[in-house]
This record gives sequence, structure tokens and C-alpha cells, in this order.
Amino acid sequence: MDLILWRHAEAEQGIPDLQRALTPKGVKQARRMAEWLDSQLPEGCKILVSPAVRTLQTVEPLGRKYKVVPQLGPGASPEEVLRAANWPHSKETVMIVGHQPTLGQVAAMLIAGQDQDWEMKKASAWWIVQRERQDPDSVYLKAVMTPELIVK
Repeated sequence: MDLILWRHAEAEQGIPDLQRALTPKGVKQARRMAEWLDSQLPEGCKILVSPAVRTLQTVEPLGRKYKVVPQLGPGASPEEVLRAANWPHSKETVMIVGHQPTLGQVAAMLIAGQDQDWEMKKASAWWIVQRERQDPDSVYLKAVMTPELIVK
């Protein structure tokens, strides 16, 4: 199974948390990452998004259908993210657009097999693959991309 974790782009500070919008820099980050992701993702990729405004604004430039999943909101647990993605049983590639620290915790759990708080930069995407569905040792990191690394 392929799982892509995409952290939302830079957002404004403020309350209520779910209403925080992207900054102008965040809009640019989201656009750049969306272009790169669109060139890499398979057509049938299932895209699941937190209900926060900043995640919705991050995924919109991708121009693909997505599903808002309330369980992916700020404060979600790594287990909730993996359950929403149907890890490792999904037959299709799944992308989660969500938040820190949860996405970093998911990456650590899958790649290192440990509960750790790994930092994911804003707007970055981590592509994780499990080759054999029943073999956690077959998990590997296929790619990590940040907007700054994308050459236009």
C-alpha cells in the first residue's frame, strides 16, 4: 500500500483553530506541492482531508476529488489516521492531508516502528510504502518532498 502524508501549508495564527486560513506564503507552498503531487499520484488516489480550513485550502490546488474526514482534524491520533487510510489493507494509494504532530507520529510509527514525534515541515509530503500487506518490515520511505525542493 502507498500512503502519502501531506502536511498543510503555512497558516495564520488564531482562534478558532479550525478556521485558520493559509498565509500568502502558504498559498504558494500549497500550489507548488499540488503541482508536484499531481504529476506523481496515480489517477485512482484516494484523498482524505481534515475539516480545517487550512487543509482544505492546501488540497484545493491539486484539483482532484477529496473527502473531508472529521477524524483527521487537529488532535487526531496516529491510529485514527491509519484507520481512516485503511492501512495497510487499502488496494489504492491513499493521501492524508492533515496536521502536526499527528502526521509525524504516523511516519515514525510506520518507518521506525516506534512512538516518536517526528517533525514534518509545513506543506511537505512524505510517501510511505508497504510492499507486503502482512509484513511491517517491508515498509520504506519512497519520497519526501518540500515546496523549496521543487524546481520550476
